[in-house]
Amino acid sequence: MHPAFSVVFFTTATGAGYGLLALLGVLGGFQIIPPDFWLGLVGLGLSLGLIMAGLLSSTGHLGRPERAWRAFSQWRSSWLSREGVASVITFIPTGLFSIGWVFFGRIDGWVGIAGFLMAGCAVVTVCTTGMIYASLKPIAQWHSRFTLPGYLIFSGMTGSMFLNALLHGFAVGSKMLLVASVLLTLLGWGWKLATWRYNDRLEIPTTANTATGLAGGTVRSLEWPHTEENYLLKEMGFRIARKHGARLRQITQLLAFALPVLLLAIVLALPWPLTALLSLLAAIVQFAGMLVERWLFFAEAKHTVTLYYGR
Repeated sequence: MHPAFSVVFFTTATGAGYGLLALLGVLGGFQIIPPDFWLGLVGLGLSLGLIMAGLLSSTGHLGRPERAWRAFSQWRSSWLSREGVASVITFIPTGLFSIGWVFFGRIDGWVGIAGFLMAGCAVVTVCTTGMIYASLKPIAQWHSRFTLPGYLIFSGMTGSMFLNALLHGFAVGSKMLLVASVLLTLLGWGWKLATWRYNDRLEIPTTANTATGLAGGTVRSLEWPHTEENYLLKEMGFRIARKHGARLRQITQLLAFALPVLLLAIVLALPWPLTALLSLLAAIVQFAGMLVERWLFFAEAKHTVTLYYGR
């Protein structure tokens, strides 16, 4: 699949934004983090900023962005539409939680309830995003048991990394959250390796023979369907060289997983404000690594329509 940067950034930014939003809602609802004005303003502003930036960037991949609103009407059958509906619904408890925290300085009572609802809506939205890809049967690399949990794990991983940096920035960092960020990153690393292992061993049963029903011989095209690249080949038939894919996988592991874990391990032994600087650096490095991971997520996927073109 063609890895359009607008969609790559969308899935990375919204995943981190909703992950941070969910953690703020849960920790705020349980009153684990202080209801500080600036902490709430920056934290909620960062999460909403990531979400809005991702949603706006996704329109860059649309042929007619002004018609994007029509997608909301297909929520009964389309995961893309359900994602849009879920993202809008999430803003309702988010608005209530933000008002209670920022303007009233409280995260208990009805504000805490709004926080839990906000966290639940954020998780549901991430699930709908993951199901957009997991439900696509023509793309075997996505239509697997690894896709949806991967979206949830990476959302929690990047969200916790940003929250850890945020709390250390306000000198209220928690070792428990720092350890949780490390564990989530290690979980994400293991899940990504398992996903790559599964995809590399994947045997797609559909071939030109099975598609035509001529299983007794080898089916080949006498003439190519087109004399030059068309839309399907550009969007569905994107190919990446094996050596480039291997190198990008190494970069993903280094930036998204190895370096953040190393930086957070160093944070445990340093005083503030060095902890804040390294925590922020870990979050930024991981975000950059996840952009590479999302690019590979699209680039390594193969659509069965390419069988028509002899690929």
